[in-house]
Amino acid sequence: MAERMDKPADQSPPARRDSHSVQVSALASDKGRTAIADSVVAKISGVAAREIPGVHALGKGVSRAFASMRQRVPGGKPNVAQGVSVEVGERQCAVDLVIIVEYGVAIAEVAHAVRENVIDSVERMTGLEVVEVNLSVDDVHIDSDDDKAPGRSLE
Repeated sequence: MAERMDKPADQSPPARRDSHSVQVSALASDKGRTAIADSVVAKISGVAAREIPGVHALGKGVSRAFASMRQRVPGGKPNVAQGVSVEVGERQCAVDLVIIVEYGVAIAEVAHAVRENVIDSVERMTGLEVVEVNLSVDDVHIDSDDDKAPGRSLE
């Protein structure tokens, strides 16, 4: 990710309110400041992206394969931040997502819905201003009948 955010606190834009009336610059005050870890923003973004109909999964092929194996291990949990990379500054953040869409969906509409939901969720939950959400559509998921092919039994 290119350097996109205002890092110095003295050059930050004035406080603004989003659609949920949350003051975006409320992370720093005369009483102290709140730092939000990259992993927090990544998890919020991953969950928000997966909430959108038409998103099959996040991440590239190899990382999805490892995640699938990890979930099969007893006690293994899904990595909700898979396919998400973030850059978090003092008051702003940027998000990059790698998504896999379902076959037949309008990719532009899914991308718009993902972007809006990620921005809304991150800004509402963290108070950070999301300056951009970049999406990379890595694959299209096609339901196949391979598992039902002759000679293959699911029993």
